[in-house]
Amino acid sequence: MSKSATVTPPAAPPRTARARALALGVLASGMLMIVLDGSIVTVAMPAIQDDLGFSPAGLSWVVNAYLIAFGSLLLLAGRLGDLLGRRRMFLAGTGVFTAASLLAGAATSPAVLIAARFLQGVGSAMAAAVSLGILVTLFTEPGERARAIAVFSFTGAAGASIGQVVGGLLTDALSWHWIFFINLPIGLAALALAVRVLPGDSGDRGTGASRGLAARADVVGALLITAGLMLGIYTVVKVEQYGWVSAHTLGLGALAAALTGAFIARQATARTPLMPLRIFRSRGVVGANVVQMLMVAALFSFQIVLALHLQRVLGYSAAETGLAMLPAALVIGAVSLGVSARLIGRFGERNVLLTGLVLLVTLLVLLTRIPVDAHYATDVLPLMFLSAGFGLALPALTSLGMSDAGEEDAGLASGLFNTTQQIGMAVGVAVLSTLAASRSERLLAGGAGRAEALTGGYHLAFGVGAGLLVTAFVVAYTVLRRRTR
Repeated sequence: MSKSATVTPPAAPPRTARARALALGVLASGMLMIVLDGSIVTVAMPAIQDDLGFSPAGLSWVVNAYLIAFGSLLLLAGRLGDLLGRRRMFLAGTGVFTAASLLAGAATSPAVLIAARFLQGVGSAMAAAVSLGILVTLFTEPGERARAIAVFSFTGAAGASIGQVVGGLLTDALSWHWIFFINLPIGLAALALAVRVLPGDSGDRGTGASRGLAARADVVGALLITAGLMLGIYTVVKVEQYGWVSAHTLGLGALAAALTGAFIARQATARTPLMPLRIFRSRGVVGANVVQMLMVAALFSFQIVLALHLQRVLGYSAAETGLAMLPAALVIGAVSLGVSARLIGRFGERNVLLTGLVLLVTLLVLLTRIPVDAHYATDVLPLMFLSAGFGLALPALTSLGMSDAGEEDAGLASGLFNTTQQIGMAVGVAVLSTLAASRSERLLAGGAGRAEALTGGYHLAFGVGAGLLVTAFVVAYTVLRRRTR
């Protein structure tokens, strides 16, 4: 066995613990780079607008271009990773993302920056869609897999908070260009190491590629789902501009639903479906994806709405807001890396997930009572400890989402899990921000002060987020099964 691995290293998973650890480091670094890029941009938006002359409406496309490309291509990239090689897809995606980061940092016009952000989304989708698929084939022993998923989940959960800190510091100390340039050394190092340590699979050896290309990998299905997701995400991110019941939202939403429905119908009859419907026979996979969509939508209220409260009501700067949120990242890291794997091994993913959801519901309920003149030490900092729920829920949920994925469907399951995450994020942004803004406008019209009106809107967002988490708890409790340890 060792002789075979020596002769053809890319074709077999790394056998040593050190090699697997290096591979996990590559996957986690790639995820951290992607997550950082999603949050690091938000604090630099005013500087980007002033420098490149964006209009207020045009500035939103710095975020939307990335989100639309990323969210709509995850499912396709995950399945193509199964057919053409997950290692190959990860390398190509990391290369595209790194090159697009260079283009974004060097942008001198709005059009160039928006195009670069779209390409970043393409590269991110290619790399992120297969990362979990590679991870679960690398770590097959339950205890090792739980620890690896905990590390991977930590990079995603804590990356957003770290991104706000790094983005504020880089923008203030250097310029907004460096929030993109910082990806270059990370991306190049990840590429150099990935070539050596990531395992190959049947697609990388050629058999999967031949099968996928010979069957054309269901081109019609790929076009249907990509168009449906892209149109659906675009519709959601524009809700704040057009409203929920406008002809624009209802018309495009109906078209996106029709395209998605046509894709599902095709998968039931296609000879080589892009997304074999057998994956939905697993209660673990279906339940975990539904719970994740609800949870991610709800937690937008913690990661973004709380940051808005700190800046717009309490007067924090971008860097101060990032530092204020940093304790949450530290708590999440301590729980994810320190105890989540042991708890999952002893009590099972479902019980750990339910415990994490209870903590997160408590967090958002308490945030509905945060005062206008809140003091950080007494009103905000104690709540950061409840973010331990992230560190419990995310590794358990990730493990459940990949629980029944076989070798041939690992990339698809990974792409599906990431897709529901992006859909949940887009819906959370659209729903909670719209509700908060509407509530604040009504309070202003009723004579409330600006700070009181903003706080009232944020309270509503926290309350709706808590309701979504309660729904997620009910789904997890009723749909997900206990698994014997």
